[in-house]
This record gives sequence, C-alpha cells and structure tokens, in this order.
Amino acid sequence: MGIIVNLDIMLAKRKMRSKELSEAIGITEANLSILKSGKAKAIRFSTLAAICEVLECQPGDILEFKSNT
Repeated sequence: MGIIVNLDIMLAKRKMRSKELSEAIGITEANLSILKSGKAKAIRFSTLAAICEVLECQPGDILEFKSNT
C-alpha cells in the first residue's frame, strides 16, 4: 500500500474544514484535495510543517506507512 495520508482524520479531530486549512496554509483546495486523497507524488516539508502547525499535530499523525505484505 505504501504511504497513507490521514489528513481527513486530523481535520475531523480538530473540527476543521478543508477550506479553512487550505486558506491557513496558503495552498489551493484542489492541491489539498490531491494530498488528502493520497494521489500526491510528494509533499514539501514546508507544507507539511504548516499543516502540522495549524492542526497542532506531528507529521506521524498525518502520514502512515503500510507494508504491501
């Protein structure tokens, strides 16, 4: 499976909408949607840091590794 993005879970825990997060970190809702769906090929550390700052979480709360086996 690879890397799983748990951004929806953190948004729900913080009772925040995607639109609010995208505005707070300065990316488009479309790019945030790509990230949330797991279709993103990469994420900048600055974007990840901004997400963690706004959601008051750690990168490990958002990204998870699942083995293919």
